[in-house]
Amino acid sequence: MNSIYWSLLQHKDWHLYIAATSKHLLYVGSQNQPFTAVSEWVKKKYPKATLVENSALLASYCDEIIEYLEGKRTAFTFSIDYKGTPFQLLVWRALNEIPYGQTKTYSDIAQYINKPAAVRAVGAAIGANPILLAVPCHRIVGKNGTLTGYRGGLEMKKKLLELEKLNAQL
Repeated sequence: MNSIYWSLLQHKDWHLYIAATSKHLLYVGSQNQPFTAVSEWVKKKYPKATLVENSALLASYCDEIIEYLEGKRTAFTFSIDYKGTPFQLLVWRALNEIPYGQTKTYSDIAQYINKPAAVRAVGAAIGANPILLAVPCHRIVGKNGTLTGYRGGLEMKKKLLELEKLNAQL
């Protein structure tokens, strides 16, 4: 893989960096994070790749994410290339099973993947999710329903959950 393409998705008050190959989405960043977050992630995960800005190539990803942010889309159709450990991949796939507008706990995910004692490891895997929004780690809440840590920050998590709750009722 020689090139990884990036773009800044800007929509209303949303500003998210995204990165992809020509075929797969690799990364969706946190709200208002600096470019260094995506560049450091690419350097760490794909050390031989060159980071190239290409908004045209990433337009289809941006279009779907904007539709999601507008409440017009509840699922994504683009291809994702997951880069993680086997355990992380198991957890991220479990996150994709959480229906739009619903939440689960860390314990729920640990049970779902048949590793009920691995709640902390599940939390670590969720925290390592590089593809915010598309891999819906924002749908994970604490055991008592409280908002817990989120790479994008609790304000972003709250906005996403409110968006989904509102649109799931329509």
